[in-house]
Amino acid sequence: MENQNRKLPRLKNYNYSESGTYFVTICIKDMRCVLSEIVGSGDLDAPKILLCPFGKIVEDNIIKMNGIYDNINADKYVIMPNHIHILVSIINDNPNGASRSPLPTNSTLSRYVGTLKKFSNKQIGSSIWQSGFYDHIIRDEEDYVTHIQYIDENPQKWLLGKDEYYSS
Repeated sequence: MENQNRKLPRLKNYNYSESGTYFVTICIKDMRCVLSEIVGSGDLDAPKILLCPFGKIVEDNIIKMNGIYDNINADKYVIMPNHIHILVSIINDNPNGASRSPLPTNSTLSRYVGTLKKFSNKQIGSSIWQSGFYDHIIRDEEDYVTHIQYIDENPQKWLLGKDEYYSS
């Protein structure tokens, strides 16, 4: 039985195949830290992300997907220990709204995330992802810059224990 109070992760009546940029967060099942390790002191020393084998597979698939789909691009991403953040741009230059991508035009963002999860799970040999994902529609240039900055600063927040997904 579905939880009747569950927050719907998608904006109602929004067409996720439209051109736009989306800030996407995808979490690991049970928030296990299997993708990377963040190292550094957390003070003046810039943190470094050391990818674990699963994290390397995820990164390879993000890069691979940038080459597969000509109208979808991961502009920037960070692979944290138990989640990833990706800025995904969808460029739909077809006037009738049809995507040139092999992905169906209904819920292109969902299909992109699903494909990334599927490719990664297949190489890993098991399902590591939490179901669904979180997204934020980038509304303007200032919002875009804010989310680029968030991605850049996320490893530092992790070291300080201030990342919302932090677990020791």
